[in-house]
Amino acid sequence: MNLLRMLNNKYLVILFASSIFVVTLYLLTSKYTFRTGFPLDDAWIHQTYARNLAQQGEWSYVPGEQSAGSTSPLWTFLLALGFFVNLSPYIWTFFLGWVLLFAFGVLGYLAFVYITGQNNNWALGSGLLLILEWHLVWSAVSGMETLLFSFLVLLIFILIVIEWNEWVVLGGLIGISLWVRPDGITLLFPALLAIWFGKLSNKQKQKASLNCLIGVTSLVIPYLLFNKYIGDTWLPNTYFAKQAEYAIELMAPLWNRLLEQALLPLVGIGICLLPGFILLLLNKYKRREWILLLPSIWGVGYLCLYALRLPVVYQHGRYVIPMMPIYFFFSWIGAVEWIELSSPERFKRIISRAWFTATWLILITFLLLGARAYGRDVAFIESEMVATAQWVAINTEPGALIAAHDIGALGYFGERRMLDLAGLISPEVIPFIRDEAKLAQYISASGADYLVTFPGWYPELVQSAWFLYSTQGKFSILQGGENMVVYVWHPNP
Repeated sequence: MNLLRMLNNKYLVILFASSIFVVTLYLLTSKYTFRTGFPLDDAWIHQTYARNLAQQGEWSYVPGEQSAGSTSPLWTFLLALGFFVNLSPYIWTFFLGWVLLFAFGVLGYLAFVYITGQNNNWALGSGLLLILEWHLVWSAVSGMETLLFSFLVLLIFILIVIEWNEWVVLGGLIGISLWVRPDGITLLFPALLAIWFGKLSNKQKQKASLNCLIGVTSLVIPYLLFNKYIGDTWLPNTYFAKQAEYAIELMAPLWNRLLEQALLPLVGIGICLLPGFILLLLNKYKRREWILLLPSIWGVGYLCLYALRLPVVYQHGRYVIPMMPIYFFFSWIGAVEWIELSSPERFKRIISRAWFTATWLILITFLLLGARAYGRDVAFIESEMVATAQWVAINTEPGALIAAHDIGALGYFGERRMLDLAGLISPEVIPFIRDEAKLAQYISASGADYLVTFPGWYPELVQSAWFLYSTQGKFSILQGGENMVVYVWHPNP
């Protein structure tokens, strides 16, 4: 099928306008909730690395100190382009997010047409679903690599499903995904399975597998060497630090962790798409269309992987958001195969119309609820992390050494030397990351001048420090939290 013939200009205009509208909606919501910013402190980590790369020509968080604290080198490279043209940190970052969200819509629309052969309102609905889904809009304006990785995941699986035969290129895309998030390596297994479940001869399967591996390794090896050179580890420090920090979560029963992860994609439109997901699995199983089952199998496996290794659900489940477009897109196809709004059967017609109405009402409702959540998330970061960092920049001496858990905004605005208690740029703390007694010894031995944290994070550490400043921000308190505090570190209280 010719790609150009699949394009419907009217649909593209609708997708284009919708993507602009939702991004604008979320940004205006944050502006009028408090002010423009990012909903995650981690977004400032990427901005800091990108700024130093563009302005200093080095891969560092603190200028002059090389470190491997960026989980996503490719995203950092893209953000650095904004600093070259003086558009960062906001305009360029939000522009990239909008481009990715619009690309999601176009991909969803074209893939639906290619897979089903229907270039109609259902195809448009497929694209709109991805543009209006609140998790994806939130990701688009989060300043994080999440949406870029999610797009690559969906693109790779669509190419697998349509049995695209350029296996070197497909392997290369998998390799690129690893430069966005280490999770990308999991995409290699469904790609190889697709080859062996395909209609190729044994000789062709061997050649395709080799080509795929060549494409992957051509980018994975440089990625590993890059990390080894920067931080003396084969993977970014964040890969190890996050697992160490939240290791206590693994004490929860496995079934509970699995359930928590499984519920994340169902918050919003996902619950309406569950019947479509089940229908798709049943239909493809009956027809023995194994390749079409691979996206769903990978999605379930991805949730299980996080339940086993990093079972956290905070920040709207941002770690597992990359599997959500897979679930949404293929569940939509499964639902459309059954839905008949004008069916001669009264029962099917009523159920179809009820499902269609509920689906779009819930989609729009959660789009608006997501905007409100985004505004509050940004307000929290701006009134706590950013406010603290700006105070530190004005009220501490330039040569001060600061120990902190949340280093994102502090690194970007504070521009001080830092000890990272979360281990992202100070990997030496990872072995004792939750041991406050050893952390206190480490802070004292390092000669830190200040401690910056939420008191509840380190109740013992703050006993060895003198209160200096608190943000007094209202948004954290409204969300049941506390204010960030700057302490003078005193090694012998």
